[in-house]
Amino acid sequence: MKIYKEQIEEHNHQHEKQHQRQFDFLAETLENQGIDVEKIIQKLSNFQIAIPSWALGTGGTRFGRFAGGGEPRNLEEKIEDIGLLHSLNRSSGAISLHIPWDIPENADFIKSYASSFGIAFDAVNSNTFQDQKNQLHSYKFGSLSHASRDTRRQAIEHNIEVIKHGEALGSKAITVWLADGSCFPAQQNFRKALQRTLESLQEIYAHLPADWQLFIEYKPYEPNFYSTVIQDWGTSFLLANKLGHQAFTLVDLGHHLPNTNIEQIVATLMMEGKLGGFHFNDSKYGDDDLTVGCMKPYQLFLIFNELVEGMEDKNTKNPYPAWMIDASHNVKDPLEDLLQSVEAIKIAYAQALLVNRAELSDIQDNNDTVKAQEMMQNVFRTDVRPLLAEARRRANAATNPLELFRKLNMREKLIGERGKLTMATGL
Repeated sequence: MKIYKEQIEEHNHQHEKQHQRQFDFLAETLENQGIDVEKIIQKLSNFQIAIPSWALGTGGTRFGRFAGGGEPRNLEEKIEDIGLLHSLNRSSGAISLHIPWDIPENADFIKSYASSFGIAFDAVNSNTFQDQKNQLHSYKFGSLSHASRDTRRQAIEHNIEVIKHGEALGSKAITVWLADGSCFPAQQNFRKALQRTLESLQEIYAHLPADWQLFIEYKPYEPNFYSTVIQDWGTSFLLANKLGHQAFTLVDLGHHLPNTNIEQIVATLMMEGKLGGFHFNDSKYGDDDLTVGCMKPYQLFLIFNELVEGMEDKNTKNPYPAWMIDASHNVKDPLEDLLQSVEAIKIAYAQALLVNRAELSDIQDNNDTVKAQEMMQNVFRTDVRPLLAEARRRANAATNPLELFRKLNMREKLIGERGKLTMATGL
């Protein structure tokens, strides 16, 4: 299933006059403010957001899952779906694999097949939060932190195997997320569990290729609600520091307690050069994995304000972060959800690029809180969507990806090809 160049050109031609009016008005307004519009468009064009292989099927809850039909039945079809997204927006040029859900049987073929869609391989993700078929030792009571040396060894070897799969595909990072923790008081010795986790990570880190990164994810609760071994950014940061210069903290927007100041966490990690990557989603209560920007778009903008400041600070020692969407929902078409998420991320990024850094610095130094609020909210209220549409138009993508996806009846065509009862692997 492909979207052809002629279909995109026809779509863009139908919207050309309206888009040009909107873009010209915004460009003139911004240029009168001293903003280099061409530089922003170039940055938007270069900004790529990886799509996780597990987000291409309908999600669900512990109560049930309602498949939407036409879901990808294997890794090749997942790559095809990301190819659809990328042809529509030219901003989804990478896939992040979850092992063992998506182990490639032939790495050379899969790498070549992805390349035919313009898709590269982002970080690979290990899985020690589930027991797999024929698995010798259970992760019911933990994996890298488990009291049993044999269980820890099994989890370590799985992560090493994931690195090898990633090497074969051209990936340059592994993300480790642990469900390890406890459900009841005194169930687990906190210090011993953390120490065992560190020692396990050190063994994995020793197998990291020289040009790779290891991302350590954190989560305050779920599935263990009394304690989680890597429960917050500070614990992840501590482990990353102990491991070495190739280890970093990974921030997932949903992995925070309510009202946590995520933008401050981002600023602190970038100051220390330890922000490795970002998983985008949105939430109302906790790790809800909702469409990016659907609940807290202003917070997303404030987070990107810190990200942009850190990335554009010549004195920062933080590497360029890895970007990935980590969301799923059981009532939306997964591809439409991902198109909306990519759009929301790039809107927040574009808005953050409009912030006058020198002026904001002066405002902060003068403790002018009123002017700071006015400045940031004025930027946030700027409709930057014409900038995104122009960047897409120049990249031969659709000026309105979601509209074209629906107009071409892509989901119905996928159902026709794959069937109505298909289920994506890993869900």
